[in-house]
Amino acid sequence: MIDSPIFTPVTIGPVTLRNRVIRSAAFENMAHGNSPSKALFDYHTAVARGGVGMTTIAYASVNRSGLSFDGQLWMREEIVPALKELTDAIHAEGAKASIQLGHCGNMTHRATCGCLPVGASSGFNLYSPTFVRGLKESEIYALVDDFGKAVSLARRAGFDCVEIHAGHGYLISQFLSPYTNHRRDKFGGSLENRMRFMQLVLTRVLETAADDLGVIVKMNMHDGFRSGMQQAECLEVAREIERLGAHAIVLSAGFVSKAPMEVMRGAMPIRTLAYYMDMRKFWWLKGMLHLFGRRMIPTVPYKEGYFLEEAKVFRSAVKLPLIYVGGLTSRAKMEEVLEAGFDGLQVARALVHDTDFVNKIRSGEIEKSGCRHSNYCIGRMYSLEMKCNKCIENLPKSLRKEIEKEEQRWSR
Repeated sequence: MIDSPIFTPVTIGPVTLRNRVIRSAAFENMAHGNSPSKALFDYHTAVARGGVGMTTIAYASVNRSGLSFDGQLWMREEIVPALKELTDAIHAEGAKASIQLGHCGNMTHRATCGCLPVGASSGFNLYSPTFVRGLKESEIYALVDDFGKAVSLARRAGFDCVEIHAGHGYLISQFLSPYTNHRRDKFGGSLENRMRFMQLVLTRVLETAADDLGVIVKMNMHDGFRSGMQQAECLEVAREIERLGAHAIVLSAGFVSKAPMEVMRGAMPIRTLAYYMDMRKFWWLKGMLHLFGRRMIPTVPYKEGYFLEEAKVFRSAVKLPLIYVGGLTSRAKMEEVLEAGFDGLQVARALVHDTDFVNKIRSGEIEKSGCRHSNYCIGRMYSLEMKCNKCIENLPKSLRKEIEKEEQRWSR
């Protein structure tokens, strides 16, 4: 067994994890009919068995209007028993269970969310594409209630932590960012006003979590483009999250509707993305991707630990536990992050590639994940469940060629 700080316990609020590795809330697309499935159960229990300290069930919407995918969880009474079965199984493997709670805001379509999409402000979102209606003040307070109800359901379902998604251009992030928030009331304008929705949500979440649920917040260190939030404002957001009493922050960056690869780095596999899209729904988008894909979703260079240097700035600005996410695939880089003062390590692609990644690192069987960063799993997850290309037999030649090209590009 390898002796490493990776495998020492860490405490997040009232919760102690057996080690520092957390499966990040990367979208699985395994919640068929917006409910837990056998695939979701099998994947997260395998990750728990594989040695993580905690696994995070991804991107659960607090209400129907916040859904952006048919394969995304929708927090409601009827799914609590199935979620409890999942958390019981995770606990039986010695890991803790977290669930990410959020609302997609304007990044959806009426066919998915059941209404005209809502956001911080009215407008048109090219991501869907669809017109978007700005939320009324009464609706904002109703959404705060929905976050509180979702936390109560998470407790009843046996979760140890909740992770509130306040980044990546989803609803809380849409209020925070001047790019999407053009309101002229007390929820828009100055950063103080733009933080108001986040403050209301986190206050309610912390009240509901009480003293037995850990509360983690995922936030941006920057949005990734000129008209979005920059580091200075994001530092103020981090300080406010700390002041409100959250137990930990996950530091990320990027804006799914504007700068998606700022989040994930590398190239979006355009052929893979288009290949799996439903032709009946997205025939027009498939054509646009083939013609203009690289302009629509530009590549952002990948390197291991790509957020680390910026995250260190946030480490020096706040005292609460910080969880690093962003391109962790080797023991050496994970130890470097911990030595820089971070408390936890979130990992996704290495655990999509191999659910036993943590156990293999600990035993000394491997020093680094076999993931070679083609981002096939990301291109696929918008239409089907997230899987590594190594698990797929008989891939079309065009997709295999794309995968090999990207692996050569980023695995040097």
